[in-house]
Amino acid sequence: MPLRDFDRQLLDRCLKHEPGSWIEFVDRYMGLIYHVINHVAYARSVTLSAADVEDICAEIMLRLIDDDYAVLRRFKGQSSLPTYLTVITRRICVKELVKRQREASLGHARAHRAVVMAEDEEDLAEPIASAEEVEVMLRQLSGREAEVVRLYHLSSLNYRQIGKQLGIPENSVGPILATARRKLREAAEERSR
Repeated sequence: MPLRDFDRQLLDRCLKHEPGSWIEFVDRYMGLIYHVINHVAYARSVTLSAADVEDICAEIMLRLIDDDYAVLRRFKGQSSLPTYLTVITRRICVKELVKRQREASLGHARAHRAVVMAEDEEDLAEPIASAEEVEVMLRQLSGREAEVVRLYHLSSLNYRQIGKQLGIPENSVGPILATARRKLREAAEERSR
């Protein structure tokens, strides 16, 4: 779908900091952003409270205006503006959900470890075994695949950041990640037999 004149004009006005343009932008696209957040959460089987949705939405809006609208300035007009915003919103939302899940699990792990240490230090071997299991699984992948999985899932880097860090094209990160996931899934199925 091509970029509509109205969207181009609204975007241009926002980038020029014309009075009222950002409010108009927010009014026009806030519903889309909420929809994408809820859809991503549903697709990942994550339950979000209204406050969580508001927080993620605020983070998305901050990223849109950050660095003098850098994200919006990168829009090339090769698709519709709503399509571009959907992709940006989804990426930020996924990253936020992963970050929140990791923080929650780390917080739980810290609390659990404190209780375990008070009761019996020998039980600490379980989290270490889990980390060792992850390493064993990653050893089943090629070096490049394992590194992409580590950077994406453990470091929460996006495709561009991974491509830059590994010196590979950004558009090759997705296929590498898909292949690695397939191999890990097949290995897990083998072990469960």
